Amino acid sequence: MINLKYIIYIILGLIQGITEPLPVSSSGHLSLFMNIFNIGKIDTSFLIISNFASFLAILFIFRKDIIKLIKDFLFYILKKDNKIYKPSFKYVMCIIIATIPISISGLLFKSKLENLTNPKILAISFMLTAVFLFVVKNIKGVKKDNDITYKDALFIGLIEMFTIIPGLSRSGTVLVACLLRNLKKETALKFTFMLYFPVSIASFILEVLLLFNNGISRFLIFPYLIGFLVTTITTYYSYLWLSKIVKDGKLIKFSIYTLLLAIFIFIYFR
Repeated sequence: MINLKYIIYIILGLIQGITEPLPVSSSGHLSLFMNIFNIGKIDTSFLIISNFASFLAILFIFRKDIIKLIKDFLFYILKKDNKIYKPSFKYVMCIIIATIPISISGLLFKSKLENLTNPKILAISFMLTAVFLFVVKNIKGVKKDNDITYKDALFIGLIEMFTIIPGLSRSGTVLVACLLRNLKKETALKFTFMLYFPVSIASFILEVLLLFNNGISRFLIFPYLIGFLVTTITTYYSYLWLSKIVKDGKLIKFSIYTLLLAIFIFIYFR
């Protein structure tokens, strides 16, 4: 008979992997799952490991873009007169500018908000996500990577600040902000996930220290490994699915889904 703990970690890995790239909030779905099945608080170690699994999957997808950006950025600094590397330098600067607001809000408010897992709060966040995605459903931007301005980056960063609210999708909110700034769908999707990396890296530095302090029970190593693999694989394919949906201009599907999910939560936890 399969140990119940293995099943739970497989399910959690699936939830994390499927929802991490999608504009539906992975943390919101994990909290909802815990509330519905009265699981209680999931150990922090697994959350760190599963988040890292998603990070690696998305890093693999964008590995060529990231390598090029880092290389061109450094070359531009060393050879400032070289116009070939200027677009990449500007793009990296836009990422830095857009990351500053969420870094500040995270330091100031995240610890105060992250334990707010009340289902009604999650429902409101899901409903807001539905509204945001509905607003941009017909927007067809024209800006490409090199057209993103520092003003665009600041606007997107200021909107991303609000994603520390539990249940409010980071990828969904940032994607909406990008589209509101007239970015092409593919450009908006790429910039959304470029902003995912600096925030995730900063979080991992703190989380890994916590992981080492807490340690991992040897009885959980194999369940964690299974959850890690499940999360990594599902994150990869979930992003590919999202990419196709964004390209086809069908974000309305996620708007409908998050709205129905919010209604379900209000009814279930009334």
